[in-house]
Amino acid sequence: MEQWHFIDGKWVTGNPPLMRAFDHATWLMGGIFDGARAFDGVTPDLDLHCRRAVRSALNVGLRSPLSAGEIEEICRDGILRFPRGAHLYIRPFMWSEDGWMAPDPASTRICISLTLTPLPEPKANRVMISRFRRPSPETAPTDAKAVCLYAQAGRASGEARSKGFDDAVMLDPLGNVAEFASSNLWIAKDGAAITPAHNGCFLNGITRQRLIRLFMAAGIPVYERSLTPADLLDADEIFSTGNYGKVMPVTGIEDRALEMGPIYRRARQLYMEYAHGNLRSAA
Repeated sequence: MEQWHFIDGKWVTGNPPLMRAFDHATWLMGGIFDGARAFDGVTPDLDLHCRRAVRSALNVGLRSPLSAGEIEEICRDGILRFPRGAHLYIRPFMWSEDGWMAPDPASTRICISLTLTPLPEPKANRVMISRFRRPSPETAPTDAKAVCLYAQAGRASGEARSKGFDDAVMLDPLGNVAEFASSNLWIAKDGAAITPAHNGCFLNGITRQRLIRLFMAAGIPVYERSLTPADLLDADEIFSTGNYGKVMPVTGIEDRALEMGPIYRRARQLYMEYAHGNLRSAA
């Protein structure tokens, strides 16, 4: 089987229908999800992803029917339904059935999905700076992995692809660099790794936080600070962190080519060594 979903206390396969025509989430966007990974027999930071799912639900007015520990236990049970070492995308998804403008927390339902999804290989990846910006915390639920946020991210991604690029860089409301359409952004400059300071307009990603600690433990200078589009255009390297691909390179921004440089390569090495249990000091 390529997909398993845990819903209403049982496992089902395929792509089961979840929402009705007038469920709150169907038309008023009362939904959140999280993403985690299993690959090569490891599940890096699965517990943190499950905790974030519960926290995201609370932050948009939902209430998780399961604790983070229960979600993690179900995820691990689901992993056993696939061949050993399979590359999986793991997605706890919660949505509201009832409510008017605000969701009724008591109506929250959950579906935990696991799908066969290989980790992408590092490859050419060209990006552009999008005209679509990330919202501020006062204008959107940026403290949650909320479904509604992906409409704006999708516009940025669609704009980039329509112009022949692979991904988009999104700015914050003040015009500073925030992140890519669906992953956190990093640059390398003069041997240091730099990532935008978390200002509340984008998620402080679990893989982002992990890499900060890994860099520090490895003695690589790492800074969180404001970045401008000019900083990106002048960077020695650009790369991303996120659950889907973990650590991925950028090989071009606008009309400028970039190399998969030493900081990116070290970042990917450090993360994969951590994920496979070979860097316990940074756990």
